Amino acid sequence: MLVKKKSWGARAVVTGAGGGIGRAFALEIQRRGGRVVCSDIDMGRAEKTVELICQAGGSALAVVCDVADLEAVERLAEEAEQWFGQPTNLIINNAGVGAGGKPIGEIPMEDWQWIMGINLWGVIHGCHVFVPKLRELGEGGVINVASAASFGAAPMMAAYNTTKAGVLALSETLRAEVADTDITVTVLCPTFVKTDIIENSRIPGGKSVQNAKKLMAKIGFSPEDVARKTLNEFDAGAIHVLPQLDAKVTWFMKRMAPGLFTRGMGVVGRFITD
Repeated sequence: MLVKKKSWGARAVVTGAGGGIGRAFALEIQRRGGRVVCSDIDMGRAEKTVELICQAGGSALAVVCDVADLEAVERLAEEAEQWFGQPTNLIINNAGVGAGGKPIGEIPMEDWQWIMGINLWGVIHGCHVFVPKLRELGEGGVINVASAASFGAAPMMAAYNTTKAGVLALSETLRAEVADTDITVTVLCPTFVKTDIIENSRIPGGKSVQNAKKLMAKIGFSPEDVARKTLNEFDAGAIHVLPQLDAKVTWFMKRMAPGLFTRGMGVVGRFITD
């Protein structure tokens, strides 16, 4: 039986499309013959992605959107549908930021609220607004960008870990809810990807940041590879995409020996931050 490749020729909305994985998703969708609404909180960055798509012969629209604001996401959906002339059939909830470097109890509440608003509420808003439209359409897809942090339990990253664990749970629940439809839900859980998330995050400088930057430079995947692999697995109907070997190993170890794994993460965390 032929499997419909939903990423090809898609009418896609990508949040956080101004750079990194979001821009890579937008460009890859264009390469697959799709049209893209490139959403970002920074209009200039969104317009740069649109420029790159148009230079490649594609069609795209830049829209400013703060995903932490439900009304802004509702306006995004309306603008996209008007521009497409049809309902959106692929939503990629990618917008995200980082916060960390402090233990629970010392993380400022404003950092918790900031990261929850973007990383978790942003994805909730995207699903809340776009999934009913996909149900009416009768087909389509959702790709939510989480992280291996959603199950990795790295110390000093509680706020980030919590938001990504929420995205993972939300995605798995949504997948169960649409199991009897032609809607595909995929959640991306990468480890290190070569993006500017550290520079745009609320993480105090120090050894942990230096080590993270070194790891990202040394073993990080390119955003283009991650986007391509994710869309391929989405087309194949996958629910989880763990694009790197270390993500797969972490996933396996956490499930085989959760207690031992968590204690081990504590040791690793102390080593890289001391």
